Amino acid sequence: MSAKISIITITFQAEAYLQRTLDSVHAQGNRDQFEYIIIDGNSQDRTLSLIQNASIKPDVLISENDQGIYDAMNKGLAKATGEYVMFMNAGDEFSNNATLKTILNHLSKNPDILYSDANFVDLSGNFMGKRSEATPHQLPQNLTWKDFKFGMLICHQAFICKKSIAPFFSLEYQLSSDIDWEIKCLKAAQKISYMPEPMCHYLMGGASVKNLKKSWLERFQVLSVHFGFLQTLINHIVIIFRGIRFAYKKGEKYW
Repeated sequence: MSAKISIITITFQAEAYLQRTLDSVHAQGNRDQFEYIIIDGNSQDRTLSLIQNASIKPDVLISENDQGIYDAMNKGLAKATGEYVMFMNAGDEFSNNATLKTILNHLSKNPDILYSDANFVDLSGNFMGKRSEATPHQLPQNLTWKDFKFGMLICHQAFICKKSIAPFFSLEYQLSSDIDWEIKCLKAAQKISYMPEPMCHYLMGGASVKNLKKSWLERFQVLSVHFGFLQTLINHIVIIFRGIRFAYKKGEKYW
């Protein structure tokens, strides 16, 4: 019997923050309910040493050169044998030690997709607010793919999909393929469920934040494929004004 869920962790030169992810996965218990897959990009720091000495032992560990994060995520998908797949990358954590148990309870109702909010944390693990509160992205409780017209609504760490409908990530994009992937998953899904409790602690400051201009251009390309060029152009005008208004109300910089 295969595991209920495949938890996939992507790493590269992650010695500074990988331990929190390993500890969080280990603390979930329910080891017979999930398989743990780690795909490493041939790290030359202490990443592999941390994995080898961790309390949680991966069922699959691959360390080799790759073409970037989405190529590594595809390798994880290819190795996954669970009914569901989720990505908990280096630096990310489950919200608490009982989160996986809550997830499994929701998955027992056989949704195609399960999603939730995410808690933002900084490099030190300090709580920075829920994603739905720290950004203009309000999280709908009856999600469809069309809700992505204004961008990425759900962190991929808070998005669980049945393996049977999960496509591989497009390598056409370096920073925004996860938006494309989630939309494709949602288009293929028949039953989409919302989990009220935040699913994860999401480490802020990822590649898309560090390369904001390129991320925006890629996101525009992705959304144009799904919504059309003109509608995406109009939607991005709304995104800009919404972001300015949100920052004004919060009294701080958004982008």
